[in-house]
Amino acid sequence: MTGILIALRILLGVTSLLLTLLILLHKGRGGGLSDMFGGGITSTMGSSGVAERNLNRITIILGLVWVVTVIILGLASTYGWA
Repeated sequence: MTGILIALRILLGVTSLLLTLLILLHKGRGGGLSDMFGGGITSTMGSSGVAERNLNRITIILGLVWVVTVIILGLASTYGWA
């Protein structure tokens, strides 16, 4: 069981780093912190290309994997599966 937990911890670390990078790749939509740092200059606010939609899908799937991993590790910590 400890091998699975180690693999889950590694998966959590990798998904955390990838989520951070993917979220930073998204376009700013305006009105938030992205405007403060120069992201307010966007010409196509409503439209998103194929690359942006694929980036959204990958980010959502990776976020779900991250959430499931956190829940499993939390349950393992609570119930002493280690």
